[in-house]
Amino acid sequence: MAYDVIVLGSGPGGYPAAIRASQLGFKVAIIEKESLGGVCLNWGCIPTKALIKSAQVYEYMKHSASYGINASNVQHDFGAVVKRSRGVADKMSKGVQFLMKKNKIDVIMGYGKVKAKGQVEVTAADGSKNVVEAKNIIIATGGRSRELPNLKQDGKKIIGYREAMVLPEQPKSMIIVGSGAIGVEFAYVYNSMGTKVTIVEFLPRIVPLEDEDISKELEKQYKKMGIEIMTNSSVESVDTSGAGVKASVKKQDGSTVVLEADIVLSAVGVVANIENIGLEENGIKTEKGKVIVDKYQQTSVAGIYAIGDCSPGQALAHVAAKEGINAAEHIGYNEKRLHHLPDVMDYNNIPGCTYCTPEIASVGYTEKAAKEAGYEIKVGKFPFVASGKASAAGATDGFVKVIYDAKYGEFLGCHMIGTNVTEMIAEAVVARKLETTAHEILNAVHPHPTMSEGLKEATAAAYGEAIDI
Repeated sequence: MAYDVIVLGSGPGGYPAAIRASQLGFKVAIIEKESLGGVCLNWGCIPTKALIKSAQVYEYMKHSASYGINASNVQHDFGAVVKRSRGVADKMSKGVQFLMKKNKIDVIMGYGKVKAKGQVEVTAADGSKNVVEAKNIIIATGGRSRELPNLKQDGKKIIGYREAMVLPEQPKSMIIVGSGAIGVEFAYVYNSMGTKVTIVEFLPRIVPLEDEDISKELEKQYKKMGIEIMTNSSVESVDTSGAGVKASVKKQDGSTVVLEADIVLSAVGVVANIENIGLEENGIKTEKGKVIVDKYQQTSVAGIYAIGDCSPGQALAHVAAKEGINAAEHIGYNEKRLHHLPDVMDYNNIPGCTYCTPEIASVGYTEKAAKEAGYEIKVGKFPFVASGKASAAGATDGFVKVIYDAKYGEFLGCHMIGTNVTEMIAEAVVARKLETTAHEILNAVHPHPTMSEGLKEATAAAYGEAIDI
């Protein structure tokens, strides 16, 4: 059967691309080798948030006395926590199935490979092959856990994020290699349930892509929780011959220490799934493990697009979704279904969210990056300890930090750490999209008492006008 658009992969980029193409009147098929929704929905964003919520509820109940509530003998059931997480993921995957039917998108289960321009070969689970034709192809094959040469994952003692979500029993101790979003989120979950957690980070600070003040605050909070943190350190080798794992860790001073644990979680990022999908054979150019695309996500071959983790933008679900919609709309423009080109991605206005406790949310320049870009800046911080809402909630850890251009008041960056800050960052994203200045943030009345007042108060602090600090 011939289609207008075929999407390779049904993750957070693939399925929105398919839906948008269908909305534009195209005949669409989506090819998926495993589960609708891809890694994000089935093994990433969604089930990890379910695990984190269970950990937070457990923490609340353990400290209920501080809220005037007596909950004695509080215990957690690790198996039930994992089961709930899987149930949430399964429900969301069924939701994507519904969306495919609603939008009249054909779902083809199997492994897709670009055979030629306009042709995709699909290998089903039973090994049978079928060629599907389409005028346009959108590659949305996502990514997988990156493996280090000296940290080969065996799925038992050295694991990636997938295994970390479905361990048959809770480990007594765990070494987490890497302190990006995946590493620190799992560190919170397992530590809160009683696992002894050690984070090993190669760079000088944890969550190294964040503003330095955010890194310092998270390290302070994690150490208070009992999480051991080793920065400027690297795992040189791992011995899995015994009952547990012995990891040889090289420290900054060159000395080596041997850490023992039940399990090592490798959380050193993701690598794109671009092997064996027909790129080389069809002249689709790649660079540094990613498919090269133009500003509308089109590859070096006209009519073939690449989005999400397999293309150069940030490896984030919301980036993939927007890139997928842009690819579909570019096809729509070319086919005269749309009369305007899509709004191209601004990769400097992409919010990053990390759902550990305390949460982290950020957008735009860090203080260091703004200075390096040549800006003269004004910086303001508002600590949540001064927030009435945070005090009432018993969640006073963290702060909001804002960075403005001193000359024009341009909103350069926003960095938050604290409870529910991932729900607050969108204000900064929209403000920056609208080219809002500090003056307008200051004069936009924020509701009281809310955590969101922190953004306005941090802005006031940057200009010497703070009221509550």
